[in-house]
Amino acid sequence: MVLPLWVSRAFIRVVLGFLVVTLVCFAAGLRVNTTKSIPVGIYRLTDVPVGKGEYVIFCPPQTALFDEARSRGYIGAGFCPGNYGYMMKRVLAVGADRVTSSEKGIAVNGQLLPASASLKTDKAGRTMPRYPHSSYVLKESELLLMSDVSETSFDGRYFGPVEIGRVRGVIKPLVTF
Repeated sequence: MVLPLWVSRAFIRVVLGFLVVTLVCFAAGLRVNTTKSIPVGIYRLTDVPVGKGEYVIFCPPQTALFDEARSRGYIGAGFCPGNYGYMMKRVLAVGADRVTSSEKGIAVNGQLLPASASLKTDKAGRTMPRYPHSSYVLKESELLLMSDVSETSFDGRYFGPVEIGRVRGVIKPLVTF
């Protein structure tokens, strides 16, 4: 079935309009989170310094662990090195904080974090990676980036600390759902 020419033109205009609006929003510092790692919503990129409790957007390091995470669908493809998508998490520990892992979850300076117990397998029954240290003091250049709202988030409980240089910015929620 061939669509009338006006339908094809209208469709192209809608798609192009959507792309233009998306690019303008991106250039204006707006980012959309559709995962459960932090509240779903629209965030604004800020120049606020990275600190404990802040939401951040970052590029994961280019490693075999993140290649596997992308192939399993834990992270998407995107504009970061290694063709990884940006990740959004909360900063739950910073340099000099002691991070301890146990069956109960992750503790920072002795305080157990909510929703931090590691899963042994994912929903498909595949073994989840394990960060090898059971107790670790973060270096000044390291952050623990995790979810504090989702027990199934692919985050620091699996990949460990992230260098602060990987953070592209602090994001602030504008609208969350």
